[in-house]
Amino acid sequence: MKETKSETIAGLKQKVQGRVVMPDDREYNEVRQIWNAMIDKKPEVIVQCANAKDAQMALRYAKENELDLSIRGAGHNIAGNSLCDGGLVVDFIRMNKVRVDAGKKKAYVEPGATLGDVDKACQASGLALPVGINSTTGIAGLTLGGGFGWLSRKYGMTIDSLTSVDMITAEGDAVHASSSENSDLFWAVRGGGGNFGIVTQFEFDLHNIGTEVFAGLLVFPYAQAKQVLAHYRDYILSTPVEFNAWVVMRKAPPLPFLAEDVHGQDVVVAAICYFGGAEEGEKLVAPMRTFGDPVGEHIGMAPYTAWQQAFDPLLTPGFRNYWKSHNFTELHDGLFSAMIDYAGKMPSPHCEIFIGVVAGKTNEVPADATAFSSRDMKFVMNVHGRWEAAADDDKCIGWSREFFKASAPYASGGAYVNFMTEEEASRVKAAYGVNYERLAQLKAKYDPLNTFRMNQNIKH
Repeated sequence: MKETKSETIAGLKQKVQGRVVMPDDREYNEVRQIWNAMIDKKPEVIVQCANAKDAQMALRYAKENELDLSIRGAGHNIAGNSLCDGGLVVDFIRMNKVRVDAGKKKAYVEPGATLGDVDKACQASGLALPVGINSTTGIAGLTLGGGFGWLSRKYGMTIDSLTSVDMITAEGDAVHASSSENSDLFWAVRGGGGNFGIVTQFEFDLHNIGTEVFAGLLVFPYAQAKQVLAHYRDYILSTPVEFNAWVVMRKAPPLPFLAEDVHGQDVVVAAICYFGGAEEGEKLVAPMRTFGDPVGEHIGMAPYTAWQQAFDPLLTPGFRNYWKSHNFTELHDGLFSAMIDYAGKMPSPHCEIFIGVVAGKTNEVPADATAFSSRDMKFVMNVHGRWEAAADDDKCIGWSREFFKASAPYASGGAYVNFMTEEEASRVKAAYGVNYERLAQLKAKYDPLNTFRMNQNIKH
């Protein structure tokens, strides 16, 4: 006689050391919340794992009961793939430990850790890993999609510092993957997203950066956007790879160093980070002040961990988010015209358009060395639609899509899967470019039934 659902759930609860959360549990609605408030999925089972074996048990239960499966690290994925309707969520919120071996310059990171967790543990020894710019982002999703941030010009993408993973395959086997063991699987997880298994531990090489950076903001009036953008393009690639500056177009937040009459006005912001001392940093920033007539600035030495959290107030959970992005090998005047046009009609005070520079070490890695193939990209642009009320969905999504289309003629090939929304399945092949065929073959080898399909899915 087949077991009833209540009996199978009772068996699952006995097998795992973590917590099993069901729809009738008091904490269910809180547990199923993720960063992007647009996502409102209702799983049948959420398994908050205490260890890797719990994830194995959860995977087995999902397969035996023919449930969709999703994997949640920190729940920050823009597309909302960490949740599934009516299925099972492998939730790593309780597995967030970061162990650092300062002597070997290594970090061993569980999949529920955030970038803030990683930064804090590494900075205790003056070490760092190239990661993103929002400390609440999860290390797992960021890494599996590629990962980039302030350190990427100097040290490459997050995956370029990844040295091994512990994984659970679709068959439920616990395996280790590195350049010398299951090397094809290791190649695939470096950019291939969650398509190939459940990662239960990441091993990274770390880099000495000290504990302070020269960082801050330089704010220009929107009327000078065209010249600021042009000067930025002409200057940034001439700077050393220890220097990074991104440009952001948005409405000015009520920052204390800005005059009140600037608050809420359209502005162009240069966000600057230099991994070095104040004297040299000042020399590198000085030319940027001539890009226009700044209406405010706040730049100086700061703890790296503080700088990594500087943009968290603009990226808090509970808002509705819709992103579109392009890669660029160069920045054209036509792109700037489109940016100025659409940034001037942002539908919400929380929307923004940013260009981040990644040119440097990232470009030195061959396109076929990792699953992430867009190694020619020198800049990444994100169209960040962000708003509060569901009533504004149509206008905010429409604005994002229209600007994405207007800027497309100036983009290079490829796409960054971590910035892709749920409906962008048609861009997956473009995202992986020359590597897609090999990835599809490895998908057939490691996940022939497409058990891991809640992602930017690679199909064979």
